Formats: sequence, structure tokens, C-alpha cells
Amino acid sequence: MPPDRVRVAQRVHLRYDGTDSALIVAFGSVADMVAQFERAYRQRYSFLMPGRALLAEAVSVEAIGMSDAPTEIAPAPRAEAAGELAAATAPQVADMVDMHSGGKSHRTPVFLRDVLRPGDQVTGPAIIAEANATTVVEPGWQAEVTPLDHLVLRRIEARPARVAIGTTVDPVMLEVFNNLFMSIAEQMGLRLEATAYSVNIKERLDFSCALFDAQGQLIANAPHLPVHLGSMGESIKTVMRENAGRIKPGNVYMLNAPYNGGTHLPDITVITPVFDEAGKNMLFYVGSRGHHADVGGITPGSMPPDSKVVEEEGVLIDNFLLVEEGRLREDETVALLGSGDYPARNIEQNLADLRAMIAANEKGVQELRRMVEHFGLDVVHAYMRHVQDNAEEAVRRVIDVLKPGGFSYEMDSGAVIRVKIGIDKAARSATIDFSGTSAQLPNNFNAPSAVCMAAVLYVFRTLVDDDIPLNAGCLKPLNVIIPEGSMLRPRYPAAVVAGNVETSQCITDALYGALGVMGASQGTMNNFTFGNAEHQYYETICGGSGAGGADAGATGAQGGFDGTDAVHTHMTNTRLTDPEVLEWRFPVKLESFAIRRDSGGRGRWRGGDGIVRRVRFLEAMTAAILSGHRRIPPYGMAGGEPGKVGRNWVERADGSKLDLGGADKAELVPGDVFVIETPGGGGYGRPGS
Repeated sequence: MPPDRVRVAQRVHLRYDGTDSALIVAFGSVADMVAQFERAYRQRYSFLMPGRALLAEAVSVEAIGMSDAPTEIAPAPRAEAAGELAAATAPQVADMVDMHSGGKSHRTPVFLRDVLRPGDQVTGPAIIAEANATTVVEPGWQAEVTPLDHLVLRRIEARPARVAIGTTVDPVMLEVFNNLFMSIAEQMGLRLEATAYSVNIKERLDFSCALFDAQGQLIANAPHLPVHLGSMGESIKTVMRENAGRIKPGNVYMLNAPYNGGTHLPDITVITPVFDEAGKNMLFYVGSRGHHADVGGITPGSMPPDSKVVEEEGVLIDNFLLVEEGRLREDETVALLGSGDYPARNIEQNLADLRAMIAANEKGVQELRRMVEHFGLDVVHAYMRHVQDNAEEAVRRVIDVLKPGGFSYEMDSGAVIRVKIGIDKAARSATIDFSGTSAQLPNNFNAPSAVCMAAVLYVFRTLVDDDIPLNAGCLKPLNVIIPEGSMLRPRYPAAVVAGNVETSQCITDALYGALGVMGASQGTMNNFTFGNAEHQYYETICGGSGAGGADAGATGAQGGFDGTDAVHTHMTNTRLTDPEVLEWRFPVKLESFAIRRDSGGRGRWRGGDGIVRRVRFLEAMTAAILSGHRRIPPYGMAGGEPGKVGRNWVERADGSKLDLGGADKAELVPGDVFVIETPGGGGYGRPGS
């Protein structure tokens, strides 16, 4: 490579002291590199930390040789057999076949690509076949061979006007915006995964990201955790209400208060208002919610099985200003997380994950502004309304074919969730009434009303076959009644840590039971936490899903499905940490992880099997389990049998055994093994029918 064709790039990897995410800048003077770093850091995270030192983590030198791009040459004209140039004739048809397109069958010509010449035109419907590709030319389109022998397709007939359900808009553009909104939320999630520190967020993906309109209505979310997303809108509205008239560009807020849209204390929500480029007008909100491995409380991991009031579950955060006009309020955040009788145990890890959540939100801010720049604000706002209208109509169409029903769902503690679903065919609406549900509980299985609404939103969204984002429009046809002071709408200072993870699953299965759609899933997240002063870890563990009929109100006669073995179900959607990462980051050994055969309920369609998980401890730790269906089995439906209940126990290093309840904890020493057997799903239809 000649020297004048070689470019040398010198780069430095810089990061703030105390963080683990480096940004790459071009080598230069210190002042120049600092300026580059701050621009890149603000672009990614939306704030700076001017009091932090900068560390050069690595330097790199890369030599790049630049070659010439090949020149395309037009092919020579093809000659006839006699040697003369071919006269301009219509392309030769090689075959005629039937093709289905646009809801119609077409008698369609087939052309061979290698005999087409520059200037040839093929009008659809047509098929162009070659050795390694097939090009379908739809009706209303035309293909032309260019002078460089490229094949170019263009529309030659205007598309017929169509209207999407529930709207007066073009369904193609509606689908474009559906996917654009979803894509922004997914990009937020990818940035959060890439920049987070904790195993909980980076490996298990226990987080959610979403977009909201200026009124705090959910517009779209990535397919993360349903229990997060259906409830996050209440957190947005809390920030709007509590900061009315004081929200400024560059501000970021956080909260975890269960009585203001939160779910339980480990789930911290970070909310960023989106202003226009001039910083004058509020346009949207973006939010991310992540489960932090520890926010304090009476046990490491902040999931105590025996908490009686919310303060025993960690630090309560309600409408806290995390970033003020582009400056991270680090000292104030550290003071908050270190406050109270049971402060957070690893504040540096909390801060690292909070920075990642701010960065994820900033990605959403940037992409929304890019969308506004491309389409215009009026168009974006209009389609935010249209996607909600579309979702509303999709749910109304489901309600048109649903039957009313009721269900009573007993939990292991004896608490009961009662739900009655009424259908108003004329109004195309449904009333979901939880009257008769047990009163607020003395344990921590109380679920904030936001969690109950999330479960309702999730269930009715799953009944819609159309590929639409889960958004606030799904709730518009639904009237949800949750009695004040019940276990589904508790009053402060009720403990709620299990309500988010356990009761949410029970609400979901109660709703499916009332609809008669499917057998119960394992009905629990099997929340396993362990830790000490240095290490804190949390995971949810998979089990069996329920079997089901063909559709809502199905009797099991046709088209059902088996449950799935070893899967996270319904309101959770996390991964399990890879064994290599688990054993590298924590002093434990994963001895076995296996499917628990025949634990799913029998039926014409059988429920999925649960699992057996054995974890051996290499250091002294406190371990806790929050789980359900250890006494009451997951129900079967339409004559299907229930799944088997789960079990928890500890095998001591000295050979003794300690049986544990569904909500229990134990002090472990090196050599002890914690064993968890998760429930199977319920069957559907009578066995042998």
C-alpha cells in the first residue's frame, strides 16, 4: 500500500474515575481530549460529572490502507446468432404460473434474468428468476434493466386508499409509526443493557423502557417486562403532578414509591422529559425501570420474605431530582440511598445502573427528536393518538367475542383474589371488578393498584392477535374496579415487595381463569435472593406454563396447545444469569439446573414442567425465597389437571435438611446447598378426550 494511501488513527479510551464505561476520543492535547470526551459523554448520558477525574484506560493505534473502488462497466450489447445487434422486442416469457397477491390469484408470466437486456421492462404481476434469486414484481409495479444491468423496481400505479381500524389514517403509515415507536424503546433497552453494571440489569435484563406522550399516556414499549410497563405511566403522571411548572430541560427524575406508580422498591424508575431543541416546549416523556440488586431493607437483595412495612424493604424514593439541568446530583443521590434504618448496601452499583438508565433515556430523547425533525411534530403527535386508537379498537374487537365470567383464586396464605368480568356488547366494553378480594394483608403480598392495572393491560393485550404495541389505548374499553384498602390497592405503609412479583402472577391467572382461556402458569416468579455485606444477588426462576384452548371461551375440542417447560411466564420476562457469569461474580456454584419431569398437569393438552435448581454456597450468606404455589397447585382448565406445587429446602453441609416455606429465609454457611423446585403449569381439557 503506497504511503500516501495509508491513514493512521490514534485514539485514547477515557472514563470517569469510579465508572466502568470508557469512551473513545482522538489523541490530542489534554484540553482537546477532555472536550471530546465531554461532548461524547453528554451525547450518551445527557449529563457531566465535572468533579470526577478522567482516567486513560487504554490507547490504540490503527493503520488504514485505502484501496480504489472498482469501476462498473456497462455490459456489451448482446448480439443475435447471426451476429447483428438484437432489435428492441418485448422480453421473452419462459413460463406461466399461478401467483397469489393482494388477496387475488393471478396468472403470472415468468422471465429468466440472464436473457433480459438493458432497457427491458417487465410489468407486474411477474416473476423474474435467476440462478440464486427470485424477484416478485407485484401488480402496480414495474421492473427495468438499467444500462449497468441492474434491476430496478418502481411503482407505476397509485396505491388504493385504505384505513386502519379505529383510525382514519393510512394503515401503512400507522404500521411505520408502530415500528418506529417500538424501535426507539428497543434502542433504549440496548443502550441500558450495554452500559449497566449489575448482573441484574446487564445479564438478566430485568428492566423495561417505554415512550409516553405529553399527557403521560403509554405510547409504545419494547417487549420487556409486562409488570413494569403497564404501571410506569402512573409514575410519569406523579412526576408531572408533583413538578408542575418547575420541569426544565436537562432534568431527570427518579422514584420507586409503590403508592405513586411504583411496583416495589427495588424497581427504580428514571424519567426524562423531552423538550424541543430550543428547550421551550415539552413534547414527550421517556422512562426506564430497572430492578436494582439491592436498595436496602432487612435482607440483602431487598426482597425480604417477612417484611411487614414498606420501610423494611429498602429506601423509599418519591419524586427525586436525579439530574438538574444537565448535572448529576451525585452527592444528594448517595445521601438518599444511604438514608433510613435500612440503607442500600452497594451504592456505587446503584449509581452505575442509574447512570445507565439516564443514558438509555437520552437515547430515547435523541431518537424522538430525530423523528420530529424528519416527520414534523404535528405528524408525530397525530400518530401517537392513532396508535392508541388502533389499540383501543383491537381490544374492542376482542371484547365483541368474549363471554362474561368470574373466578376465585386462592393463594398459599389463604388470601383470595376474586374477579368478575362483565361484557357490555352495545358499548363494546368490559368491566373487570375485583370486589370481594381479600383486604390489605399483614404480609408483603399486597400489590399496588398500578400492578393490578398492569396485569389487566397485559392479559387483554395478549388476546389481540394483531401486532400492535402494548399502550394506553388497550385500557380505554376497560373499566377496572379495585376496592380501596384491599390487597390490590393497599394503603401506606403496607409491605408490597411480593405484590409486584407474586401477586401480579396470581392476578393474571385469575383473569385467564375468568375468561376460560387456559390453565394456570406456575403462578410465581420464584424470587431467590442471597447476599452479605459485599455481594447481593437476585433472580427469578422459570417453571411451567399453562395449556390452553384454541381461543377465548374454547371448550378444548379443537386447536389447543400444550404448556411450555422451563419458561418465564406472564408478568416476568427476564433471563436467568449464565452459569459462567453467576459463578464468576458471586461465591456460589450452580450444581444442577434441570427440568422437573411430569410436574405439569395432565390433560388433552398438558401443562409445562417446572425445574429443579441447586445452588451451593462458598461463603456465609443470607438467602431468601419469595414464591407461591407451594400449597395450592396451579389450576387446570376445562377438565385439565392442576400442575404440581413447588418446594424449597436447604441441604446442610453436615448432611441435615431444612425445609422452607414459600416465603422464607435461611442463614447459609460454606457447603450448604439451596434447592428450589418450581411448579408446573395446569393442563387443559380432560385427559384422553
